[in-house]
Amino acid sequence: MKGPNVSGQTMRRLPVYLHYLKTIRNRQTTISATAIAEAFGLNDVQVRKDLGAVSGTGRPRTGYVVEELIAQIENCLGYNRHIQAMLVGVGHLGKALLAYEGFRDYGIDIMAGFDVDSEVTGTCVHGKPVFGMDVLETICRGNDIRLAILTVPVGVAQETCDRLVACGVKAILNFSPVILKAPEGVAVENENIASSLAVLSQTFL
Repeated sequence: MKGPNVSGQTMRRLPVYLHYLKTIRNRQTTISATAIAEAFGLNDVQVRKDLGAVSGTGRPRTGYVVEELIAQIENCLGYNRHIQAMLVGVGHLGKALLAYEGFRDYGIDIMAGFDVDSEVTGTCVHGKPVFGMDVLETICRGNDIRLAILTVPVGVAQETCDRLVACGVKAILNFSPVILKAPEGVAVENENIASSLAVLSQTFL
């Protein structure tokens, strides 16, 4: 889990810094917060604050050791963890997420998918078994699942969220276009593609 001094906004920027550091690791051994800020057109004060949350201050005149900073950011992002997750809703988006290998970078292993469609249940999608919703609680409790990815229709999103919470899920990555209500102690991260497109579309008005 992220450290107590690392904000959600910082957590969103850290993967960007990490990718950049990995592209330069073979060219240089140290880097300053100012150089990282310039690479992305960011405020260097903000970058220093972000890096300070995971690494402390850089060394005078030399900045940060690139390899050390990479390791510290990866540790903060949970690259060294192994988290078993389930995906609920194996439609077009769900299938794409089952194929996405980037989850592994964060120590997340999607064990299986769940759906109500008899044409997909009982099959494997990108090597992941797909089960019916009737065994959701049994499998989640039996495997102590704490993270779920939700890609179900709006009409069943809250109901599905409630079922996941009831069987011990503590974090939900929600791709359904609805704001979910979850009790205290359960984290919900909403990834609303429609909202993001609506914001981007304002650029062209």
